[in-house]
Amino acid sequence: MKRALAGISLLSLICSAAFSQSTDTPAKFELADVHVSPKTGGLQFFNGALLRGGRYVARNATMLDLISAAYGVDDANVQGGPSWLEKDQFDVIAKTAKSTTVETVKPMLQALLVERFKLAVHNDTKPMPIFALTVGKGKHKLKEAVTATDSGCVPRTEPANPAPPTPFYIIATCHNMTMAEFAPLLGQYAGGYLTSPTVDMTGLKGNWDFEFKWSPRNLVGIAGADGITIFDAMDKQLGLKLEAQKAPTAIIVVDSVNEKPTDNPPEVAASLPPTPPAEFEVAVIKPSPPDAKPGGNISGGQVSLQATPLNFLIAFAWNLNPNDKEQMAGAPKWLSTVNWDILAKTSADVAAAQTAPGGGNNPQIDIDELRHMIQVLLIERFNMKVHIEDREVNAYTLTSVSPKMKKADPANRTGCKEGPGPDGKDPRIANPIWARLMNCQNMTMAQFAEALPLQASGYIFSPVKDATGLEGAYDFTLNFSPAGLLNPGANNTTVPGSTSDANAAVDPSGALSLFDAIYKQLGLKLEKQKRMSPVLVIDHIDEKPTDN
Repeated sequence: MKRALAGISLLSLICSAAFSQSTDTPAKFELADVHVSPKTGGLQFFNGALLRGGRYVARNATMLDLISAAYGVDDANVQGGPSWLEKDQFDVIAKTAKSTTVETVKPMLQALLVERFKLAVHNDTKPMPIFALTVGKGKHKLKEAVTATDSGCVPRTEPANPAPPTPFYIIATCHNMTMAEFAPLLGQYAGGYLTSPTVDMTGLKGNWDFEFKWSPRNLVGIAGADGITIFDAMDKQLGLKLEAQKAPTAIIVVDSVNEKPTDNPPEVAASLPPTPPAEFEVAVIKPSPPDAKPGGNISGGQVSLQATPLNFLIAFAWNLNPNDKEQMAGAPKWLSTVNWDILAKTSADVAAAQTAPGGGNNPQIDIDELRHMIQVLLIERFNMKVHIEDREVNAYTLTSVSPKMKKADPANRTGCKEGPGPDGKDPRIANPIWARLMNCQNMTMAQFAEALPLQASGYIFSPVKDATGLEGAYDFTLNFSPAGLLNPGANNTTVPGSTSDANAAVDPSGALSLFDAIYKQLGLKLEKQKRMSPVLVIDHIDEKPTDN
């Protein structure tokens, strides 16, 4: 049955089946181009995978992403492997039959990883962190479903555009849901709280109607008495309980894998040439009504945007950080004050794309293609002219003061994840306004500096330079407040060389900035400096678009 899941990005569902490796000859891609992802200068992350027009395309995928996609498992259930497993990124462009589906492509991807990376894995079972969904001490508060015509949960926000200090909630209305169906959705809706898979252990049979609301993790700390965590929402509103546990879980263990793929076949260039740059077939651009609320949706081959300023679209199209004013030069003031409604349609081929395994919340349009399509739209309809040049900008340098980090176990994978470290301790429970918790393992300082613009995008916009002089890799956790929770100006301060208490917050609200957290918890310092960096320069842009 079709699920109603509008308005919330969806993560891949957890696969509970055991993994198998058939001894039969596996299905294979007809041809595949596999290469290290090129550095673009912008933030690079797995854009998802698509099946379209006889091609499987995955860009900026780590080996962990590829294994997770190939075997249909959550990446948390892929264990072992070398330190680079979730750091190095690859592009895969493979030729398939047009009849290939999201299921039949999985064994093809498995065979590709074996052939090109010499991947070797085996199946196992291991106690893994989960969140158990159970019935609370009293009677649950669910209602038996009254109709069986449709099922699913529809989330919404309330109010749509709150002004501080108005409490902000996410509300989910669910109809005709089994608890087995509901448990995985919780992890998708409340991922800020639930960093491990949610498993149904209620024992409840049948289908249910219910509604619940909660405060997002990054806002519950400033909501005061009006805030409610997902844990309290389950308990008080539904009579259910969410509890962190460990449970035997089917996992896939990486025995060995090569960091460098074998060379592409010589016929790749001729048989898999780059596809022609995608463009919108038609686009309607209109000024937004004065009271219009910002919004947007991507469905199939249609892009719909409401009350969107052009500076946001330009930042997306050229992969800039929309909060960094220095990455864009020559922008007239009206770019950020005049809003537009845009309805654009792609070709039938783009609209027919399937989200392939590992695609996650991919909206069935390749993100890189979408960036190019919006570039073309802005250039053609607003007569836009731009160029890239190096200019002096404010940027941060990471330095060492009195390091407090633990030397890493070189066997651990390199990377930073949101959530508690191996000890399972979560300081956000006691101090909700410090809603960000980064657990980093086996990270060099150069790698940490490189990760900061993505991990702390509300604070850091430009690349960070490592000047710590520290060699080797480290394990550490970093707990701080999202930039939006700080008083104005607090997210732009650096800590002087004092020895203030590590748990003292600088901001009067109790929030702790990234800069203060790095100094107090890690013994490092972020210093603002001037240096040259690529900047998008707007040479010309019309204030009104050409006619529809």
